[in-house]
Amino acid sequence: MSNTITNTNFNFPNQKSVYKGKVREVYNINDEQLVMVATDRLSAFDVVMPKGIPYKGQILNQIATKMMKETEDLVPNWLVATPDPNTAVGHLCEPYKVEMVIRGYMSGHAAREYKLGKRKLCGVEMPDGMKENDKFPEPIITPATKAEMGDHDEDISKEDILKRGIVSKDDYEVLEDYTRKLFQRGTEIAEERGLILVDTKYEFGKTKDGKIVLIDEIHTPDSSRYFYAEGYQDRQDRGEAQKQLSKEFVRQWLISNGFQGLEGQIVPEMSDDYIKTVSDRYIELYENITGETFVKADVSDIQNRIESNVLDYLSK
Repeated sequence: MSNTITNTNFNFPNQKSVYKGKVREVYNINDEQLVMVATDRLSAFDVVMPKGIPYKGQILNQIATKMMKETEDLVPNWLVATPDPNTAVGHLCEPYKVEMVIRGYMSGHAAREYKLGKRKLCGVEMPDGMKENDKFPEPIITPATKAEMGDHDEDISKEDILKRGIVSKDDYEVLEDYTRKLFQRGTEIAEERGLILVDTKYEFGKTKDGKIVLIDEIHTPDSSRYFYAEGYQDRQDRGEAQKQLSKEFVRQWLISNGFQGLEGQIVPEMSDDYIKTVSDRYIELYENITGETFVKADVSDIQNRIESNVLDYLSK
């Protein structure tokens, strides 16, 4: 679709390098600042879909920046400015090679492991007698690290992280403390909006002067799972599926069309009508998560809009 941005190739003043992730493209400016562009690419099962989703990058960027501002009194973050709806600028950081996943409820990956009979996830005990989407007595931290080969995340325990020297003991204790504080605040924000923050992941980095800060996205539908609070307990009692706010609906559509990212599988064709429904759903997610009406940015020429806004910011 013409009104999406799925790839960028900017050359900003003092640009040292560019890193292209599944969804974001990160430009290193003079080894001091990062310009992070949230594209409209859609990733599921570690595969980037062939077509972009209108406004998705704007939605992710604006949720993440809003949530960083709503948590900066608790945990310092990398963010400096948002010169464009799809773009954030922040401090250059050395990222930690672990994602801090925290789960308040037994859903998703945790539930799949539980159904296989496992009662320990990333070295953390899960109580007997739970059913899918039940609340844990206390939120559990189940870290993940990138596999040696490829982009898949691997479960890892705190003990293994420390034993392998991936993170020092002192730093890891800060990451744990920050993770719990952010999840508590995220839970409170969600409650105000009639939602339950089920699970999420946080990523952290260290600035040049040695400060540990929150980086990347926070509390977005791509990094988090939300349930609607209303009717949650009734659905649990009846053994029904929960009403979710996350990109799980895309995964379910792909599964129903024979795709789970496995070798030899072909990504099903997404019609323009289906892509519009995905875009509409992301807008619904935005409005539910933020409590604000979504204002569509001008998408007549997204590349030039972003470039012009970033150049204007950097020149100042």
